[in-house]
Amino acid sequence: MGWKTLDDMDLNGKRVLVRVDINVPVVDGVVTDATRIQRIVPTVSDILSAGGKPILLAHFGRPSGERRENLSLKQLVPTLESAFGAQVLFAADCVGTEAELAAKALQPGQVLLLENTRFHAAETKNDADLAAGMAKLGDVYCNDAFSAAHRAHSSTEAIARLLPACAGRLMQAELQALESALGEPMRPVTAVVGGAKVSTKLELLGNLIEKVEYLVIGGGMANTFLVAQGISVGKSLAETAMKDTAADILAKAESSGCQIVLPRDVVVAEKFEANAPHQVLPADRCPEDGMILDAGPESVAAITEIFDKSQTLIWNGPLGAFELEPFDSATNAAALKAAALSRSGQLISVAGGGDTVAALNASGAAKDFTYISTAGGAFLEWMEGKALPGVAALDQ
Repeated sequence: MGWKTLDDMDLNGKRVLVRVDINVPVVDGVVTDATRIQRIVPTVSDILSAGGKPILLAHFGRPSGERRENLSLKQLVPTLESAFGAQVLFAADCVGTEAELAAKALQPGQVLLLENTRFHAAETKNDADLAAGMAKLGDVYCNDAFSAAHRAHSSTEAIARLLPACAGRLMQAELQALESALGEPMRPVTAVVGGAKVSTKLELLGNLIEKVEYLVIGGGMANTFLVAQGISVGKSLAETAMKDTAADILAKAESSGCQIVLPRDVVVAEKFEANAPHQVLPADRCPEDGMILDAGPESVAAITEIFDKSQTLIWNGPLGAFELEPFDSATNAAALKAAALSRSGQLISVAGGGDTVAALNASGAAKDFTYISTAGGAFLEWMEGKALPGVAALDQ
């Protein structure tokens, strides 16, 4: 990769425009989860330590080009000051005279927060004039918002071509983790892909079967693959219209030398609810009035055996209905096995996606994974093998 990091830039005395993701939940003007803010602290701290002056660019919600008070970034100032341990000033726009004056007046040790970039409709159109207006505020551009890197917007793509550009610490960590997982990984590589629908992850599956030795498929997706093999899944969630596509993926995986791992046994219930009466059955013995809600213990044993002989693991999606006890058992058991192997240094584990993060947090395994991405769409598109505009713009 040709992108630079903060270590490659001369930041002393420079105004550094930092694109961040601080799209945090707010209730009555109070931040209820500051995780995303905490994750940008290393970048802001390193810029301050190097004598730079951080100027934060960010979006918040979906104002669709309108100024909406409830979506103003001003309400985040107290939380940012607490996180950074520094004074955070605020400019009521991200371009124009007020922003330019605020940027010029910024003193060493201070941070400037610019107003919501999406108050300008041109932002999501990757407008060159808006990007130029932003670029006037700084000397260096730093993108620390991997979660927004799959969008070609003025503050993520166009601006990176107007200033010396680099990746922030969070962006750097994401890119290095993903490169270690799919770029030049330690082999064998195993991917776990779960979730409800095959149709939403076709490109992901198509990319992975060319790059991994083992592909574990779980959740409702696995049911569709069982149907493709002529197996009845009763009332289970399955995309029967996708069975031919699933069969094609199975054939391509075989020709690529990728072993697809489907459930050998399943946990079946008659109702989709917590603690519903259930039984463990062979995967091909689901009754007509039953629904598969989790992988069974034999399946988990097979998965963890594969983890034991793998060196790299990529995880996206749960193995069952993890929101409902006890149908979170397979996800929890497999996740804890991956966490233990990662903790002992035997496995590099990279996970991402909304349900994935929730499931790994619920199991208690998240803290021991090598890296967990909270980027959602950007993480998926990277795994699908797509070029991300916000990353490509740094690669100059």
